[in-house]
Amino acid sequence: MYEQNYNSPFLVHDDGANSPFGHQRIISKLTVELGVLYYHKKTIKFIPLPETPLDEGPGFPVPDVILFDEEMEQTRVIIEVCTNRGINNDLKKVIRLIEDDDYGILEGFVYNYKSREWFRYRKGDGGAATASSVSDLMGVDLGPMV
Repeated sequence: MYEQNYNSPFLVHDDGANSPFGHQRIISKLTVELGVLYYHKKTIKFIPLPETPLDEGPGFPVPDVILFDEEMEQTRVIIEVCTNRGINNDLKKVIRLIEDDDYGILEGFVYNYKSREWFRYRKGDGGAATASSVSDLMGVDLGPMV
C-alpha cells in the first residue's frame, strides 16, 4: 500500500504542550510583568519570551519562559513553572541546562504554583538550588509578579 510521507503545511500537527490553565496563567503573568520591565521601563536587558526553544530547529528544550540577551544572542535566564509532582524533574532540567553550558544560561528558576515556592539555581551553585525568587542577574524579585 502506498503511504504518503509528505506532511502538508495545511494539515494540523499540534504536538505542543497541553498545560493546565493555572500553568499558562503564571507564564502569562511572568511574561507580561517582565515585558513591562524590558519594553517600557527598560530596567532589564533581556527579552522575556514564553515557551521558546533554546535554539532554532526541532528537538531543542523549550523552557516555560526564557530571558534572551539579543546582543549576545543567548538565553541568560530560564523559568520553569510546575506543580508538586513536577518540581524534582524541573529542578533537574534547569540544573542540567545551566551546567551543561550548551546555551549560555546563567540563572534558572522553578516556580511551584501549587505551593507558591520558588527555587533558584545559578551557574556554579554545585547542583544545589536555593529557595529564592530574586534574580541577581536582572536585579528583580520574580515572586511578586505571580
